[in-house]
Amino acid sequence: MTILVTGSRGAVARALIPTLRERGLPVRAASSAPEADGTVHCDLTDPGTFAAALDGVTSIFLYAEASHADAFADEAVKAGGRHVVLLSSSSVLADDPAGNPLAASHLEAENALLRSPIPATLLRPGAFAGNATAWSWAVKSGEPVSLPYPGAHSDAIHESDVAACAAAVLADPSLGGRPYTLTGPESLTFAEQLAILGRALGREIGVKPVTREEWKAEVSAYVRGPYADALLDWWQSCDGVPAPLTTAVEELTGRPAQTFAAWAGANVAAFTH
Repeated sequence: MTILVTGSRGAVARALIPTLRERGLPVRAASSAPEADGTVHCDLTDPGTFAAALDGVTSIFLYAEASHADAFADEAVKAGGRHVVLLSSSSVLADDPAGNPLAASHLEAENALLRSPIPATLLRPGAFAGNATAWSWAVKSGEPVSLPYPGAHSDAIHESDVAACAAAVLADPSLGGRPYTLTGPESLTFAEQLAILGRALGREIGVKPVTREEWKAEVSAYVRGPYADALLDWWQSCDGVPAPLTTAVEELTGRPAQTFAAWAGANVAAFTH
């Protein structure tokens, strides 16, 4: 049994690989930009890299890159793959996910796997706790964090919890073949997350309410227009509305999901250096 872990430089994969190895499972790390550490080349936008990466693989942890998901699934079948665990997103559960930039690529990757004969498990996490690092520049500089919807709720989940769920399913495929919606243990507003982060840092973090257009102008260099609008629409829909929570993390791992406070305490350095 060899497990291919794509996107090995990503936050979830970085936690997943050592977890699998601790279980004594053979892992083949793969990346579109492999370094000299035994990582193999697998660029999910380049089907020419699939066959070599999949050779001899029985299970796969797959990032939701939609551009050639059908080709990847086909190649996985040819290689004798017996199970794919896809890192998707709970955004696919929203209204009209095909027309939503936040959800469309995840939905396309899901559908490609569901069209394939290879059994697939769909992991659908909500917002990653690590999304809070988008506030790091303002926090480090002592500036207030610009928020168009400070009261928008999210179900922030620790990336290592997503990795633990993936490891559980990869180790025991009888748990797979179905979707899992993964959430953190709490529904917190952005303002509440910043207050928790401030307590971890030992100082208050200010909040600067801004308009949608002001926020878009601030992030225009790294968040493109349609994606920014989709984010804003999603936050608006969550403004004052608690996020629905699941117990899927505990069901798969045997322990409760970690709190945002635990994430903040473990990631203080991201906001101080």
